[in-house]
Amino acid sequence: MPRSGPRRKQIVLIAHDNKKADMLEWARFNRDTLARHDLLGTGTTGSMVADELGLPVHRFLTGPLGGDQQVGAAIAEGRIDVIIFFWDPLEPHPHDVDVKALLRIAVVHNIPMACNRATADFILSSPLIDEAYPRSLDALGVTTPTV
Repeated sequence: MPRSGPRRKQIVLIAHDNKKADMLEWARFNRDTLARHDLLGTGTTGSMVADELGLPVHRFLTGPLGGDQQVGAAIAEGRIDVIIFFWDPLEPHPHDVDVKALLRIAVVHNIPMACNRATADFILSSPLIDEAYPRSLDALGVTTPTV
């Protein structure tokens, strides 16, 4: 049953090294909206956002040390609502296979995911960011509980 009123989302923030400054600038600009939700982040990105915004951020491991896999597990368990992942498609990453697995599980579980600033702005400015939203497993056509 959908809940009425604003709904805190579990928002994961991830940024590759070359995109961390962009993530911090975006997070500062959107601080008021982000403050209404529960923030999570991988390693350095989570620490930087927490320090910059003065908001609590649950931290997973850094991506190359298993953080991407931890986020993927949290998605599979239904604990993640949105991913903001500023990744760098022009740089090789030693944990590229983990990044692809994370992107795949997010799509399978129908998680809204922004991979650049414009998409992140559209997600945060959507009226759905504060509402319950029924999600389905795309690959299986299965509806999951409202988030």
